[in-house]
Amino acid sequence: MRLKQALDKTEQELAAKTGIAPAAAGTTSTGPEAAQADLVEEPQALDTVVVRSRNRIERLQDVPLSVSVVTGTELDRTGTSDIAEITQRVGNISLNRGNQRTSSLSIRGIGKQGQTEAQDPSVGVIVDGVNYAYNALTSSYNFHDVEAVEVTRGPQGTLLGKNTSLGVINVVTRKPSFTPSADYSLTFGERDRLVGKLAAGGPVVDGLLAWRGSFVVEKGQGDINNRDNRNITYQNIDRASGRVQFLLTPSPDFSARLAFELVPRAGETTNGRSINTPTPTRYADGSVNTLGTDASTRLGRRWFTQQSTYNYLNNYLDNDSVNNDTVRPLVTGSRGASAELNWNLGDHTLTSITAFRDYHFDATNDDGTPFDIYRNAGGFWNDYRQISQELRLSSNTGGFVDYQAGLYLMKVDNNVEYRRKWGNDAGAWFATTAQYNRLDADGAGRYLMQNSLDRLLMAYNSPTGDQTIENKSAAIFGQANWHLSEPLTLTTGIRFTREDRRNTGSTFIRDNGNGSELNPVEVNGVQLGGFDSTANGSLGTNTAAQLGLADQVANKYFGTAITATPGAAYGSLTAAQRQQVADAKRIRASAIGVVFNKTEAEPFKEIQPAFVISPTYKVNENLNLYTSWQYGEKAGISQLTNGVSNKIDGEKTNSFEVGFKSALLDKTLILNANLYLTKIKDYQQSVRVFDEYNSLLAGETRYATATGNVPKVQSKGVEFDGVYAGIRNTTIRFSGAYTDARYKDFPNAAQPAENGFAGADPYRDLSGKTLPGASKFTFNIGADYRRPVLGDKEFHVSFNTAYNTSYNSDNSLSSYSKVPGKSVTDVAIGLGARNKSYDLSLLVKNVFDDDTVQSQTWNSYVPANPRWFGLMFSGKL
Repeated sequence: MRLKQALDKTEQELAAKTGIAPAAAGTTSTGPEAAQADLVEEPQALDTVVVRSRNRIERLQDVPLSVSVVTGTELDRTGTSDIAEITQRVGNISLNRGNQRTSSLSIRGIGKQGQTEAQDPSVGVIVDGVNYAYNALTSSYNFHDVEAVEVTRGPQGTLLGKNTSLGVINVVTRKPSFTPSADYSLTFGERDRLVGKLAAGGPVVDGLLAWRGSFVVEKGQGDINNRDNRNITYQNIDRASGRVQFLLTPSPDFSARLAFELVPRAGETTNGRSINTPTPTRYADGSVNTLGTDASTRLGRRWFTQQSTYNYLNNYLDNDSVNNDTVRPLVTGSRGASAELNWNLGDHTLTSITAFRDYHFDATNDDGTPFDIYRNAGGFWNDYRQISQELRLSSNTGGFVDYQAGLYLMKVDNNVEYRRKWGNDAGAWFATTAQYNRLDADGAGRYLMQNSLDRLLMAYNSPTGDQTIENKSAAIFGQANWHLSEPLTLTTGIRFTREDRRNTGSTFIRDNGNGSELNPVEVNGVQLGGFDSTANGSLGTNTAAQLGLADQVANKYFGTAITATPGAAYGSLTAAQRQQVADAKRIRASAIGVVFNKTEAEPFKEIQPAFVISPTYKVNENLNLYTSWQYGEKAGISQLTNGVSNKIDGEKTNSFEVGFKSALLDKTLILNANLYLTKIKDYQQSVRVFDEYNSLLAGETRYATATGNVPKVQSKGVEFDGVYAGIRNTTIRFSGAYTDARYKDFPNAAQPAENGFAGADPYRDLSGKTLPGASKFTFNIGADYRRPVLGDKEFHVSFNTAYNTSYNSDNSLSSYSKVPGKSVTDVAIGLGARNKSYDLSLLVKNVFDDDTVQSQTWNSYVPANPRWFGLMFSGKL
């Protein structure tokens, strides 16, 4: 059955029940938009709001789940298209900002975590029935030509393709239609911002084939300048995307929708948008921080002062700009295709969704100075691909029971490489004070110091240099609504997912650069080609070839003649010269760290259940009561820590809700609220784990920070969500939440920076502490006012305010990372034709210029996005 037919049928059924006419053709019937379709002069009923969160078109008030809706029309009016701004319009969900790859979504205060490539997101994103199994697919791009965005809280999987442990964002785009249409907008704004959007479509063959195309181009400069290269700003915007859909309807009982999407590769400078602050001179216990490895010490070295006016106080701590010499934009791109087929089988509908999606990410980062310390300060190369197939059978509604059941398959291939490349200033930067003083004493020492790291390029161990990740998921699911009586419905659902997660990794030197002769002999059994020497530079046990290499070092750096006796030239060096060689070798060995040959991590193989039990009681046509128990699991992780397998268990989530959904004041007020309790076992985030490699090397117990399991996490609170249309020409949307999200049991957390004092424990207990990124209170309010003026014109004002109380932005809960509460208000004011043929709007983002930082550490912070003005021209062609 075609989607349009299903929507029309449902709207007619709702109209018959409520006496409210369905929306006119070409308008949507979801959320506040339903109340705004025809420029109402009087209050209008809102209880026909519909959602698709359960793969059916249903009244929002009939769904026994915590669901919030924001319409595409509302997003269009305020120029909203990225996931960060979308989450500001929905209650109890937030985006934890990182770059295009590391950003993550949180629901009910849970979900902020260090992203690893082998880890599933806790909050799922579905776009037109296609699951995005990778956070980066969500945070990199614009959502344009959207019909509605629905947020469903709690574990999902008994209906929706990919199982998730915290909730789902469901993005529904506008589909092809046999009614011709063409909508455009063009926005000019501050900082050279230019946004062009076009959505058009109509019949190709009337009644048989229709199309719709949506295209976006967005460019602009950032608010922070790079003094080293004034053409680069943070964060610039350089995005383009296109989506083309075709709808084929050869018969009333079959339809096919084909979609193709392209986001060409382009670059945005995201990493490095941070401001340095002075490093505290004392640790948490009151002991002195000597600042031996701090930028304030290193920038005072002769190496960095001899030919530069750049200094720590006036430049490194500049709060208006950055100074990066090797920065490059983060390059991202994506392609996608999907086919959705629907067959009407009489009493059932069979749906097949086949989809492909890929993603490319390439980061080249800087060290934050104009010096040649890093050519790439921890870069990343990523090629991701996913293929999915969903087959779903849905019964017709009505009768004692209606149900859906299906199969879901997904295969993910993710090839990643963490890269790091050092420059010719790196040795002078990373040398200890003692090493630096000895090497900077003469020309030979400086040459050794320069070559110790110059041009060394590694697939770096962070956490594993090169990874080949293969994930396979296969699931069977089903959900039924049992209509036990006229007012009582019981919803039950179950799912079983077989997960097979594999990861093969290695860490290695890709290019030795200019100092291969300073390599260690071997690391972790991997031969690196150096010669053996002690901490003071005396020769150890070496082969003739290794002694010859030592002689080459003596010749290259000190001009010592090579004789026929292996090792004689090196042996003729003075003790001070040998110490300089040892210092250079130590600098290089410290940078190389752990290397290991290709190793297969222990795979994660498990069958994971999910279920839902949810009774709903309809007190009357204006009030529904419901309660629910949702259980879900997220796949574990196959990974390596310092070359040793470190398999992570899957997350296990129990979520309990009790709530009501009401239509009040002659159905002009929709008010929904619920109490919830979420309990998670084996929550996945960064923890301190036993470091097998370094423990064996040191002969004592060592720990490393890696992704692991927190034994117990809990979130509880209350949420409310509503829409009011009882004021002439006005619609008000509001939502809010009280959230208490805590670690119930977390004995092995990493220490924050302020606990870096001598004798500090290798880990600490955070049991009972509030989760990072979790605000106690959040509130959102938005309003839309539209009034006819000047005959056929319309004046309109829209605003949205998102407020949250303070939170801690650091996974280790540093005392320096508390971010104060803040509110951000966006406004749109405009005048246009009532028939939508043209419109001119003034857009203001962050109208009150709230400058609360996004995140901060003990010596840096990420500033807020400042106020922005723009003019948007829009209309129909």
